[in-house]
Amino acid sequence: MNTPIPSSAAQAAPLTKTPAKTMAALLGFLVIALCAPFLVQTLGGNYWVRVLDFALIYIMLALGLNIVVGFAGLLDLGYIAFYAVGAYMMALLGSPHLANQFEWIHQLFPNGLHLSMWFVLPLAILVAATFGVLLGAPTLKLRGDYLAIVTLGFGEIIRIFLNNLDRPLNITNGPKGITAVDPVHIFGFNFSKTHEIFGLKFTPVFMYYYLLVVLVIAIVFICLRLQNSRIGRAFVAIREDEIAAKAMGINTRNIKLLAFAMGASFGGASGAVFGAFQGFVSPESFVLWESIYILAIVVLGGMGHIPGVILGGVLLVGFQELLRAVAEPAQNMIFGHTIVDAEVLRQLLFGLALVGVMLYRPAGLWPSPRKEDRPVIRRPGSVGRF
Repeated sequence: MNTPIPSSAAQAAPLTKTPAKTMAALLGFLVIALCAPFLVQTLGGNYWVRVLDFALIYIMLALGLNIVVGFAGLLDLGYIAFYAVGAYMMALLGSPHLANQFEWIHQLFPNGLHLSMWFVLPLAILVAATFGVLLGAPTLKLRGDYLAIVTLGFGEIIRIFLNNLDRPLNITNGPKGITAVDPVHIFGFNFSKTHEIFGLKFTPVFMYYYLLVVLVIAIVFICLRLQNSRIGRAFVAIREDEIAAKAMGINTRNIKLLAFAMGASFGGASGAVFGAFQGFVSPESFVLWESIYILAIVVLGGMGHIPGVILGGVLLVGFQELLRAVAEPAQNMIFGHTIVDAEVLRQLLFGLALVGVMLYRPAGLWPSPRKEDRPVIRRPGSVGRF
């Protein structure tokens, strides 16, 4: 005999609905993002618009890492490796480097490959996701610190591999890096040149800024759909209690591999955009510190909370660049000379900020709101599945 479901349970909000506060926060971020470059340009010129460009790239990376760390609870300290894979995919396929190094490629493409970023982007996503699966497969039974050490080693292996792959065949050009990477083009519209639209001049940093805003919006949309889906709830179940999740019928092996692959794919996409934006790729951009920095954005902003991750990216990138700009002038004004170098002071205050936030806001500056626990009433014999 079936037990009737009470009206209170029937009237409960569906699990796939995005909270209204989250949507309001994201819309607020969008409005601010559209106006921000004009404001910062009037205050500090194109340099600060370029800072915003890098803030958006870091937000893309942090949103990808948030899937692995925030949703699935898998500590990944080698995430920067997927960023490197995407960047080098763009550098190798979007520059004359391979044609200059290999005669058979030069015969086929005398001027180099010069593939469009829009063609390289899906390839970078696919290759990075493959590397994510290769990283996740041998680490399925590891947790906590052991998983962090393995992923850290994976990130360093990729960086050292790229740094030394200039002999016997010069593929990555080693520590010298790859130059002359093609910029982004859309229907002949070159993002590396200044354009006048509706009487307003848009420099390259402006063009890339709005391109990055569009890409961030796309990633946020995917993350929202993922978070409120069966797979997203399976991620959370594994994060909270993997043994209980397995007992409820979740294939933890496949779900973990999917988390690594999806997070890595966002890292590969960010790397491809970074390569086209920067026009130069070298192993120095993918050191361990970058992985720690991206993890700090996720943890300080609020693990598992998309608006919190975005806020963390804006604050950390903006805070560091602001310190770099005002540290020495402020010391000269107060003391008459520089006491502490700007870079040293920046790292000192960054570390103190990390300690302070972890002591007083351990869940992050903008943590994920906790929903009230509601009794789940099921029909006899039913089994919950994700």
